[in-house]
Amino acid sequence: MRLDDFDFHLPDELIATRPAKPRSSARLLYAQGDVIRDAIVRDLPDFLRKGDRLILNDTRVIPARLRGTRRRDSAQGPVSAKIEVTLLEPQADGTWSALAKPMRKLAVGEVVVFTPDFSAEVASLEGGLRLRFNLRGDDFDAALNAAGAMPLPPYIEAKRPADAQDREDYQTIWAKRQGAVAAPTASLHFDEGLMAALRDHGVEMSFVTLHVGAGTFLPVTVDDVTTHKMHAEWGEVSAEAANEMNATRAAGGRIIPVGTTALRLIETAASETGEMRPFQGDTDIFIYPGYHFKITDGLMTNFHLPKSTLMMLVSALMGADRIRAIYDHAITEQYRFFSYGDASLLMGSQT
Repeated sequence: MRLDDFDFHLPDELIATRPAKPRSSARLLYAQGDVIRDAIVRDLPDFLRKGDRLILNDTRVIPARLRGTRRRDSAQGPVSAKIEVTLLEPQADGTWSALAKPMRKLAVGEVVVFTPDFSAEVASLEGGLRLRFNLRGDDFDAALNAAGAMPLPPYIEAKRPADAQDREDYQTIWAKRQGAVAAPTASLHFDEGLMAALRDHGVEMSFVTLHVGAGTFLPVTVDDVTTHKMHAEWGEVSAEAANEMNATRAAGGRIIPVGTTALRLIETAASETGEMRPFQGDTDIFIYPGYHFKITDGLMTNFHLPKSTLMMLVSALMGADRIRAIYDHAITEQYRFFSYGDASLLMGSQT
């Protein structure tokens, strides 16, 4: 299974840099078996049955991108330079793992100043950058919210910088548990009107948490995709959510995660027989063609990058040939791609 098997040509103008307004006015491609239908996200209830259960990721994106000035002493006197930092995740010792541009010549003990009252010291460079901030708890959260920007994906930031509007646009309406540095973007299409319509239709919902990491944007660098090593992300499925999913399956309803993050988490937590179990911890599950889905019956998701692990995941769900046909249709019909783009609802022929 080669990396080129998951490649396709995407015209640059189909990369969305802003979301549809209102959220549920984005387009929706429905695919089941050999059927493809063009619709709008607000039509989602029409494709679901009473008793189906959507699985929603309630992670909250932090404004993880910080711009500051690095300062250190040298033989020639104090030296300063601009630097951009992207926070990844907090560590047990109180530091944060992070990425930095430029990373070159960054030194342990060096201080990066983001605002007059908000700074961080380089605590370690061994195994990756670790920063120790001068603030903790609520003070840290307040300073980060004031100084940070939403960490938009590279394919959007290449076209425009993040701005104040992204603080709303790049967050789901149910975002609750802070910790992600990327949004579960399929969920960005939901607004209160759509949620009410789904409930009125008898569609159930369960919330899980997967803190999406920056590794979601890392390219696959091996030609034999089966040798790719996935990044790990922290997630949790509560006992309540696990029980809800088991009850839905027992009653004949379908389990449909919204987003690949929710899908990867529930597939991690499910037993080989499809029983959902409570789960808390890291998952590095890698789903590619040949994978046997244990609990997932369908998937609502956006349109993904060529040669990405997410293309491999949807190919595993629908079949590689079928996904090529679906993506060919989406490109021909001018669907908008990637994080701020349109959505698809992918259902297997057996469902």
